Amino acid sequence: MTHFIAETDRDLPSAETVLSMSGLDFMRGILAGTISAPPISGLMGYRLDTVEAGRVVFRGTPEFSVCNPIGTVHGGWYGTLLDSCMACAVMTLVPKGSVYTTLEYKVNITRPIPLGTEILAEGRSQHAGRSTGVANGEIRGAADGKLYATGSTTCIVMKPG
Repeated sequence: MTHFIAETDRDLPSAETVLSMSGLDFMRGILAGTISAPPISGLMGYRLDTVEAGRVVFRGTPEFSVCNPIGTVHGGWYGTLLDSCMACAVMTLVPKGSVYTTLEYKVNITRPIPLGTEILAEGRSQHAGRSTGVANGEIRGAADGKLYATGSTTCIVMKPG
């Protein structure tokens, strides 16, 4: 399935669109391709794979463009994938009329991901209330299930206005 990647800020959903639906419906719209995927996903080589209430999975493959100077996958790639899957897991539990953003996140890299290895980054929300959301995440090899990194996040949930 091809996912639409925003080319300009005009391709991103408006605030009115975001606030008009629940976080779960919004994430399902991205998965279906009716709402633009975040531009960073195209830049970093990952895409939304699974959306459920409290759970989101991204699929990606690190390529040479995300290497650090010593030729291994940059820690920021791990962080970006984990931030995305964990925060989006919280998003699936955010009610219509509210938004969220990451307050903080932590990443633990357990082993290097070999370039070209397809991975799954899974986020699971443990809590999403009126003002905060909490989630954990893992990056694992898509073919062999090897654990490459874990993470945790706290998000703020807000009603604009």
